[in-house]
Amino acid sequence: MSDDTIRLATVGRILRRRRRFLAILVVVGALVGYGTSALIPPRYTATASVLLPGQWEERELVTQAEIATSSAVVDRAAATLRWTDVSGGELRDRVSAKTADGNVIEVSATAGSPERAQQLCDRVAQQFVTFTTRIAGDSTDTEATAGAEELRQKVVQTNRRITDLADAADPGRTVEGVQARTELEKLRTALREAMKKLDETSPASNEAGMIVMDTAARPTGEAPPTRAQLIAGGALLFFLLAVVGHLAAARVSRRLRAGPEIAAALGSTLLGTVDVPGERPAHRPGDRGRKARIRRLLGIDTPWDIPDSRMVGDEDGRRVRYRRMCARLREELPAPRRLLVVVPEGDEIAGRAAGRLVAEAESDPVLIAVEVPVSRPLVPDRGTECGALVVLSAGSWTAGELATVAEACTDAGHEVVGVVVACPVRDRPTRTAGRPPRHATPAIAAGDATRGDPA
Repeated sequence: MSDDTIRLATVGRILRRRRRFLAILVVVGALVGYGTSALIPPRYTATASVLLPGQWEERELVTQAEIATSSAVVDRAAATLRWTDVSGGELRDRVSAKTADGNVIEVSATAGSPERAQQLCDRVAQQFVTFTTRIAGDSTDTEATAGAEELRQKVVQTNRRITDLADAADPGRTVEGVQARTELEKLRTALREAMKKLDETSPASNEAGMIVMDTAARPTGEAPPTRAQLIAGGALLFFLLAVVGHLAAARVSRRLRAGPEIAAALGSTLLGTVDVPGERPAHRPGDRGRKARIRRLLGIDTPWDIPDSRMVGDEDGRRVRYRRMCARLREELPAPRRLLVVVPEGDEIAGRAAGRLVAEAESDPVLIAVEVPVSRPLVPDRGTECGALVVLSAGSWTAGELATVAEACTDAGHEVVGVVVACPVRDRPTRTAGRPPRHATPAIAAGDATRGDPA
């Protein structure tokens, strides 16, 4: 498992190297969203507001909102609408209510057409007011009503008694009489205000005063999720799943990228690395099947998680590096210097590197390049060769696959004398002939800066 941290550069590499595949997945996700919108009929939502006058606590308003969506209210609304294609239970799922500022309850209803949504919302709001008013009238306690009526009668009697006392007092002849009449009028006013507040704070009067502020407006647009939202959501979902899938695959990938790890898997030593121009690989004759064509069409025929090609050197410097690699082989190989160059089948970068090594070596040492399928490796039996040189690219093979290649070499009698790792690079722009750069150093004297020197 790779422990590399996922960075934005990794996501950018996915977008660059899998842009065709991601674009196809985005189109597929949009089509899936469109198909889903065709299966889900359009919905329209209408809203009406019901005003609850008086003093209400928050929990009481929440209770009233629950009553507005109860089966008692919705079933009565369904009975008045007489829709044969929709049952009361389905209507309850389409009705909602919530509290708003100012003792207002907003009742919302959803239907398949704007007209039906408006009708359902208006009927539910009306039935809610009617049902709540009836509950207020039915729940009024008889004894409480009788006590309130008796209190009103006593207030009336008290007012009469106050009037008699005011008439009996000396009207305006003495200071004491004026004060007595003033105090009696204050008492009468206080009793009147107390009865008024008692009537206003009565729960029955509050609930009976509910009104529908206005009829529901006919909706002009679909309720979410709309078709456009489903299409955009499907495209975005498929895109994110593709990116996350690539990151997860790279996280659990077991392909080896470091030269020492590759050499250890083959049970040999790393001789060095060589540069290969990072041009697009040509299509091989064996890659003309249906699966290969589909992979090329989707743009997934090459790995995306290999490092970006570096801009290193030019053709002359690359030739020097290959010649030095051949010289190192001559020094380490016993006579006769014949070596079997083993390249994993399908590794285009390694194949070009092996061909370049054979061309640069000419006849000393004699290099014979063969391609070996990694799934079932078969290496030619040993003849006059003194060993096998494995050439491959980094980030393309797992330790298990390389172990099978090493076992195939051993079974054929070849000792793996070394490993060469091929790295894709980009050429630097060629300078104008006859005008060398200032302080330029000849490629032959690059020394320690040359890739492939022994560690």
